[in-house]
Amino acid sequence: MSNSSSSWMLPDELWEYIKPLIPKHPPSPKGGRPRANDRHVADAIFFLLKTGSQWKCLPHFFGVSSSVVHQRFKEWTGARVFSDAWKNTLKTLDKANGVKWRWQAADGAMTKAPLGGEGTGHNPTDRAKLGTKRCLLTDQNGIPLSIIATGANRHDMKMLRDTLDEIIIKKPSGKTVRQGLCLDKGFDYPELHSLIKKKHYNDHIKTRSDEIKMKKRNPRYKARRWVVERTHSWLNRFRRILIRWEKKLSHYLSFLSLACALIVVRAI
Repeated sequence: MSNSSSSWMLPDELWEYIKPLIPKHPPSPKGGRPRANDRHVADAIFFLLKTGSQWKCLPHFFGVSSSVVHQRFKEWTGARVFSDAWKNTLKTLDKANGVKWRWQAADGAMTKAPLGGEGTGHNPTDRAKLGTKRCLLTDQNGIPLSIIATGANRHDMKMLRDTLDEIIIKKPSGKTVRQGLCLDKGFDYPELHSLIKKKHYNDHIKTRSDEIKMKKRNPRYKARRWVVERTHSWLNRFRRILIRWEKKLSHYLSFLSLACALIVVRAI
């Protein structure tokens, strides 16, 4: 089965980061049915990420059963395969000076979670239906550096500390040259200003109207917070993320990590 003929298959470039992280399973001395091909399983997981399909509706052309794919997904989640793959893609990009640290941007986004589960809550903007909120940090080009998920009823300001703590690669020290952190008015609280300062950032909190006024005064001015909003939009193209079906938070974060890894691979 070739993955070059379909956009539903895991790209070869991303597979090269995932393959070394998969736990090894030596053949059983008692024989038995051969273990399903890891690459076929990875293709099936990527298909689920892109389409949002139910596990039991997985097409037969992958040559592996949905129960095997689900079991392997749980195993790989426990082994941190997807988050480590994202981390390694970022390390590769950073070595090539592709991660731009001079300023970063953070923002939250809501998504539906009809089945509930860990890290969900009643969405105050959607008639109190169950939902989840993710908070994302990107570099100045929109490369995802950190992401967390929690209940939709949790305020953005409560999520920022965890988001900054969860940057998955080591960022340059900001003690000598402070880095900028671009946020919207939802983060404009005294305790957050103090937190941002302790994290060695200069905070830049502006509304859209502020950015429009600055653009009028200086035609060369470029708004910065839009990069994180664009990356949220990229993530929403994966239907497994647009609507969350995973009850376990770790499973949802695995799909998020896989999507972030793909975004970074495309930038390498």
